Amino acid sequence: MNFTKFVNQFLDVMATYYDQNKYNSLREEYEFFRFQRYDYTLENDTLCVKFYFSLDDRYFFTPTFELPGRKFYNWIDIDKNQLDTILFNIGMIELISYWKLACPKKVYIAPHSLDANQIKWWKKLYFNGLGEFFYLNGIVENIDDFMDIVCESDVVCQKINLPLKEMTLVPIGGGKDSVVTVELLKNKMPVIPLILNPRGATKECVGTAGFSKDQVAVIKRTLDSTMLKMNNEGFLNGHTPFSAMLAFYTLLIGFVTKSKYIALSNESSANEPTVADTEVNHQYSKSIAFENDFRDYVKEYISDDIQYFSFLRPINEVQIASLFAKNKNYYKVFKSCNVGSKTDSWCGKCPKCLFTYLIMSPFIPEKELVDIFGKNLLNDNELLPILKQLKGDTEVKPFECVGTIEEVNACLESSHKATENGQVSSSVILHDLLNQYDMVNNLPEQFEAILKDNLFKNK
Repeated sequence: MNFTKFVNQFLDVMATYYDQNKYNSLREEYEFFRFQRYDYTLENDTLCVKFYFSLDDRYFFTPTFELPGRKFYNWIDIDKNQLDTILFNIGMIELISYWKLACPKKVYIAPHSLDANQIKWWKKLYFNGLGEFFYLNGIVENIDDFMDIVCESDVVCQKINLPLKEMTLVPIGGGKDSVVTVELLKNKMPVIPLILNPRGATKECVGTAGFSKDQVAVIKRTLDSTMLKMNNEGFLNGHTPFSAMLAFYTLLIGFVTKSKYIALSNESSANEPTVADTEVNHQYSKSIAFENDFRDYVKEYISDDIQYFSFLRPINEVQIASLFAKNKNYYKVFKSCNVGSKTDSWCGKCPKCLFTYLIMSPFIPEKELVDIFGKNLLNDNELLPILKQLKGDTEVKPFECVGTIEEVNACLESSHKATENGQVSSSVILHDLLNQYDMVNNLPEQFEAILKDNLFKNK
């Protein structure tokens, strides 16, 4: 072993030791986390909700969200007990962002009770959803010991029983995936777009899809400033399962709009781990494993009627890119770069930008891609280390929502072969990827028919 490699490995070990010690120390210093309560107001069809969390009764957090009124909302048929059910569950997923600051062993739940299976379910979600958080912070834990959930109430949430309509709720994130979903569904059935914390790309995408502002459901979510301050003061920080949080919010919008279907845009590629030969997956709450668990939980504890599924689950990132490429009117408005989200731009330097450029390169001519991103990202030598991670030349993929190693390498072989007519001369691997269909999915029959018709109609 050369000296440089030895030093790097030593520093990695020391960093892990330090963070593990920091984790252990914080857990000793802060004994518990408590979900104290939540309250809400409903005025002029606008719902305002506030959650109350406490870290050892020394730090207090009050995150909020608001649901601005819409004419297509129906609050009349939702009674207080039913609204309590969904708000309590939203609080259960919101709390994990605040618990992770010090990771106390005890978590007390005051508003409602959870049975043993529910506690097991939430621990699994928290543990797997924090897989990236544990990994990057050098924390070694196990699902049995990392948390003990104790309920302080005997009030059981009742299941929600509402008559639902053949409406489909489609969350819009501003990237290519949700664009494909909304484009394929909007002329086939009634669709309501949903945006969480609107930004330029999300608003422009729904506008390009033909929806006016008053036809879009909006959630305005706010993080507590104390947490943000503590992140800068040395408490633990890291990734939380955002898509799981979104899942519970979609249920609320689903009930208030009486939409039977909630169609996500998570693809089969999201199932691949970020760290090879482990279960650490940046996209865990986008995976089929989470989707199945969530559907089971909803059916058992929330509603027998509402259906949550990913419309794009049977297909991969390559197929999504090929479908997106047909919608040129979105080229200038879609954005999925997290770094550039505040300025509504592509930063051109991150894994998400490089992956998006690469996955579309077989289907969109180079000139048009350069027009979208501002440069040919495949010619940027500064991005070579990221490219190696995407290709699988390293043990860890980028901790971003990116496709599989196989997809990346297939697109590299076929990059910039698209003609002005969108035709591509593909490699054998790319051809196989374009003809895949993952049967492990939860699509209702009518949705599957729409997807297959658009995917294979020219084959």
